[in-house]
Amino acid sequence: MRISLCSEVLADYDFPRQCELAKQMGYDGLEIAPLTLSTEPHLLSAERRKEIRRIAEDTGVPVTGLHYLLRAPEGLSITATDAAVRSRTVDVIRRLIALCHDLGGSIIVHGSPAQRRLEAGRETESYRCGVECWAAIAKDAEAAGVTYCIEPLHQPDANFVNTVEEAAAIVRQIDSPAVRTMIDCSAASIWEKQTVPDLIRQWMPSGLLAHIHFNDTNRRGPGDGALQFGPILAALRETGYTGDASIEPFIYIPDGATCAARNIGYMRGVIDGLGAS
Repeated sequence: MRISLCSEVLADYDFPRQCELAKQMGYDGLEIAPLTLSTEPHLLSAERRKEIRRIAEDTGVPVTGLHYLLRAPEGLSITATDAAVRSRTVDVIRRLIALCHDLGGSIIVHGSPAQRRLEAGRETESYRCGVECWAAIAKDAEAAGVTYCIEPLHQPDANFVNTVEEAAAIVRQIDSPAVRTMIDCSAASIWEKQTVPDLIRQWMPSGLLAHIHFNDTNRRGPGDGALQFGPILAALRETGYTGDASIEPFIYIPDGATCAARNIGYMRGVIDGLGAS
């Protein structure tokens, strides 16, 4: 299992320095938040895409995927009942799938809670619009060799797809090998009825889980809160998970670089402990 760092944690640095720091800290790759690359990341030139990929791979921390998709450009929503907004959003997603492929990534995490809120009073229609947007990009993900993960997020941050079960129902409805779901440890610990290890044991055999974000209920990184990651890693090992994972804190105390270093150190220590047991 490769462990990547979500790139916004090091957003204070330019991209080459992000790669250098991530490599020095012991990360296996970078999971990029597109807004850290440009205000219009879907329009990055072919030359810039090649440059980003070369820098990451030459440093030894290849781009493993994208997350935090729809923060840039502004005005996007998959659940908008306005057809023009949805059409623009789907176009941006398709271009971001191509960006992920061009950067060498294989995983896209669709969180973006503000850009998938159900419209008040039109919840049923808004829900249908969201599902249709995800279905519309399935073939693009298949063609690019990218796995597109619907990320369950907790309320009140998101009011559309809060649990793995809800995400799995949509994945099954779309019925594409490129559309899957995932577990965000922070959101799952807040909202799911089961513990994260139990969720892993229930859903991993289904083949529907394709990624995991390591973070704590307090929105900090692994080791910076009360959530125990030994049982989570043990459940991943038990169920034969060999995919990618990423560390994604939202709160950086005292700063992003310090948190990133502490979090991967904690996770490597837990992994080493499991190996010795």
